[in-house]
Amino acid sequence: MSVLQTTRQIWAAPIVLGIVSAIGLVSALLGDGIWDALSWMAFTAPIAAILWAIARAISHSPSL
Repeated sequence: MSVLQTTRQIWAAPIVLGIVSAIGLVSALLGDGIWDALSWMAFTAPIAAILWAIARAISHSPSL
């Protein structure tokens, strides 16, 4: 069964991940210390999203 999604629902996560990644890039260029920590946290967001999507796909796949 397919569920129709609005354009906002489809693009919300990629836009948020893009903004977070841009914040991470800018903070990495600004300085050291807290800026480095902020950049690393921002760069882990896309990785966490990928791992979440993989785990969700595995859990929703039909068993063999």
